[in-house]
Amino acid sequence: MTYSIEDTMVSCADGYMLAASIYTPKTNYKGAILIGPATGIKRQFYTGISAYLAENGFAVLTYDNRGIAESLHGDVKQNDATLQSWGELDQPAALSYLIKCFPNTTYHLLGHSAGGQLFGLFPSAQQLSSVFNYACSSGSLSNMAKRHLGQAHFFMNFFIPVSNAIFGYTKADWVGMGEPLPKRVAQQWQEWCNGSGYVKMGFNKTIDKHYFDSLTLPTMWVNSTDDAIANNTNVLDMINVFPNITAERKTLHPADYGLKEIGHMKFFSRKSQSLWKLPLSWFEKHSN
Repeated sequence: MTYSIEDTMVSCADGYMLAASIYTPKTNYKGAILIGPATGIKRQFYTGISAYLAENGFAVLTYDNRGIAESLHGDVKQNDATLQSWGELDQPAALSYLIKCFPNTTYHLLGHSAGGQLFGLFPSAQQLSSVFNYACSSGSLSNMAKRHLGQAHFFMNFFIPVSNAIFGYTKADWVGMGEPLPKRVAQQWQEWCNGSGYVKMGFNKTIDKHYFDSLTLPTMWVNSTDDAIANNTNVLDMINVFPNITAERKTLHPADYGLKEIGHMKFFSRKSQSLWKLPLSWFEKHSN
């Protein structure tokens, strides 16, 4: 292999420990990339693209958010994680660790869904040279096509509250939505997706201070025509929460890449490697 992989632990400002993996190229690295995971998705899901980026000269750090997979300590019913804590505590800790491991280079975020929606919650995001987001949108139910609304409302407004009431957490794994979710993560997800602007729903409520207005870095927002959640309207709704960033957009058509589907998740599948040159080219462009 042209890179090595090491599992490690990352300490957050409040002392919470996150499981993480570091991919280190064996040659001089071009830059360092933090992969921000989607809601309830464990870091191993990003192994393929992490290896690809490392093979092409980038250091990579993947991590599990608190309450998820190997970053769940104890009973999920007792875990007090929120989406907000993922942005205010987990992502900045992971970025800080990446910078510590790979000093004096450029730093980038590859965000997937929630992993690219929350970086305005911490001031050290200013240290990022660029962001490449896939399937990052407000997820607003009001902007979803009617044919998808039944399923979306079932999960958000029936399954989440019922599962929380019965089990004390959301059994998202029962409906193919990743790992089991701590109760407050799922509650905040439900609240934010029933409004507009996603994280903006928490401004002046649970979120007293944020940095969405001050970020000016270059960003690329990619979605697919077969993604019911991150449709064009919802992607724009999320971009508008970052009023001063430079935002480029690209909507993928699966057939253009010889693929039957991409959707919300399969950009990161090894079957979709033809798509991975998109983030690679973006990061190479912004590492000079």
